[in-house]
Amino acid sequence: MGKQKNSISDAAQAEKNQDSICIHIFSVSATLVGVCLTVIGIFRAITELKNFNSVGDNILAFDALLFLISCITSYIALRSTDKQRRRKLERIADSVFMTGLLLMAIVCTLIAYTFI
Repeated sequence: MGKQKNSISDAAQAEKNQDSICIHIFSVSATLVGVCLTVIGIFRAITELKNFNSVGDNILAFDALLFLISCITSYIALRSTDKQRRRKLERIADSVFMTGLLLMAIVCTLIAYTFI
């Protein structure tokens, strides 16, 4: 009896951890959309002053869309009552979020070497 109760407790803890990850993806994605938009504005101002063009701001705009998709997907997952649908949405949100982070690191490298 104690072992069955422990497995139920473990399952509840795993469910809580998944929700926690989804909440973090939701909040960080929303923040990173704002960061991308801010950097686009700064990037545009600098490129106007220096009179050169770069694809960095276009990539950041796409990156902002990735973070927005991740944010919306994680929000839908948090609201979902169907466990299988929730897990699928969480995996999608996680994958899109990680792709956005990778793209943001690439843009940071591009910006760093553009202004040298």
